[in-house]
Amino acid sequence: MKLRILAILAIVLPLAARSPIPTASTQLVVVTTPSWSAAHGTLRLFRKDRGRWHRVLGPVPVVVGKRGMGWGIGLFVSPRPGEPRKKEGDRKAPAGVFALPFAFGERAMSIGYPYRRMVDTSRCVDDPRSRYYNRIIDARRTVRDYRSFERMKFPSGLYRYGVFVAHNPRSIPGKGSCIFLHIRRSDGRPTVGCTAMDVDAIRTLLRRLDPTRHPVLVQAPLPVIGRLLPKDFPLTKLR
Repeated sequence: MKLRILAILAIVLPLAARSPIPTASTQLVVVTTPSWSAAHGTLRLFRKDRGRWHRVLGPVPVVVGKRGMGWGIGLFVSPRPGEPRKKEGDRKAPAGVFALPFAFGERAMSIGYPYRRMVDTSRCVDDPRSRYYNRIIDARRTVRDYRSFERMKFPSGLYRYGVFVAHNPRSIPGKGSCIFLHIRRSDGRPTVGCTAMDVDAIRTLLRRLDPTRHPVLVQAPLPVIGRLLPKDFPLTKLR
């Protein structure tokens, strides 16, 4: 039995390593930075049609975490010795492949993608001790067991439009929480872990995301992004 299991793993694992992107995902939000420590990067949206990947948005300038990136927990993790890993409060954006379950905003928005409207009592809990860790909740409808959280109707308007990134989807305490694509600050400062861009870019992205294409976020420094992208993806489109 052990030999049989090992034989199966020998076949399956190399295939998984070659293709971390789900087969159904024909829309990729690709974010690259020059290095692990870089806080500025570029976003591009790609779509696969008739067996070929085409860029449909970008390049869009973005900022990521103040301390760059670290491997996060998503659909695929590929850390190697010496490469950083994401944890709560490290001010790094997560690298990896992540589902994008829904968009959000402060006002009603007619788009084809799943959308959640945020209100004054919407919170994303970033307290690892809470049962609601890494979840967006309505404070009026839950018993508070958390000390820290993100206001989803952010006073500065940074969350006026955004996309929830499914980093750490099992909500493992301390592995990082409340990661979004959202509007960047007017002064261009990096974030504490999210990926941010100007308001026109995020609005355009929200309108172009297609749930039937099962889009995912593929985010990493340029030197390692090839480990995440499909084998047929033209890396020259990221240069």
